[in-house]
Amino acid sequence: MRAAIFHGPNDLKLEEVKKPEINENEVLVKVNASAVCGTDVRIFEGKKTKGVRTPSVIGHELVGTVVEVGAQVKDFFEGDRVGVMPVIPCRKCYYCLNGRENVCANRTAIGYEYDGGFAEYVRIPSAALEAGNLVKIPDHLSFEQAVITEPLACCVNGQRKANVKMGDVVVIIGGGPIGLMHVQLAKIAGAKSVILSEPIGHRREKALLAGADFAVNPENESLHDLVLSETDGLGADVVIMAIGVPFLVNSSANLLKKGGTLNLFAGFTNGVMSEIDPNVIHYNEITVNGTSALTRADYHKSLSLIASGQINTEVLTTTGYTLDDIEQAILDVKNGNGMKTVITQ
Repeated sequence: MRAAIFHGPNDLKLEEVKKPEINENEVLVKVNASAVCGTDVRIFEGKKTKGVRTPSVIGHELVGTVVEVGAQVKDFFEGDRVGVMPVIPCRKCYYCLNGRENVCANRTAIGYEYDGGFAEYVRIPSAALEAGNLVKIPDHLSFEQAVITEPLACCVNGQRKANVKMGDVVVIIGGGPIGLMHVQLAKIAGAKSVILSEPIGHRREKALLAGADFAVNPENESLHDLVLSETDGLGADVVIMAIGVPFLVNSSANLLKKGGTLNLFAGFTNGVMSEIDPNVIHYNEITVNGTSALTRADYHKSLSLIASGQINTEVLTTTGYTLDDIEQAILDVKNGNGMKTVITQ
């Protein structure tokens, strides 16, 4: 089969490799669509290394069709259309037993410890099948729609951590696909007003299509002034950072009303520090928290939102890529050209 092999920072080559072989407890999936995540960009650049092997196949957002089924596998059959939850929890550690399987102490993941979706075929290991990480997707959904289930599930987790409620004013920093997922989820949760900050023009336009009430260019407009004017001088209930830019953490915290929540959703480059005024946390009693990955329940909820038509997937993706374009697909995400790039086969 053909696969994009990651050999190290800025070294990704499309190669002919041996098609994966499965044992009696595994499944082989033909990858119909895979998508590039901001984390894939950080892996490509060498800024994220945990769990990443070289050489290996990366890519953890994928959907496809079952083409081979191990003799002991009972719940899946050839031809099944499936989505893959990449994070495989051990289901036994402290975190798994206390509602935080997304940060499982022994977690493994497809696209990291196991070869991922930037290939023609992917082996689904028995650990993933046993944990319920392979999910059938409805026939009426296209693969291009279904492939955003995993990142949307991460955003569902983020909305829960941010505690978005009816009537809230929510600010989202960053208008990439993740930011626009948060726009839509905040509206579904009942947010009164959603304000998005994004310097790239075409992303601001898509944010308005996604349901944002305001889309601000922070380079020539005051986000702070807009937030105050929309909240009678109080500040936002929730700010979600959908981009991993450390120097924006403090200014984001200053957008909140007393008792508000700042959610650091995006991943940050390892070792890069951020300063934050502790008095903003202390005197304003704000909550600062983070979000990592997804739970299996989040994935099912995400899939149901897409299947029921509550999520506009078209504003989130840029299609037309193949494995031949894999490096360009990664660079386009890095440079903000288009939205989430989707590779189809």
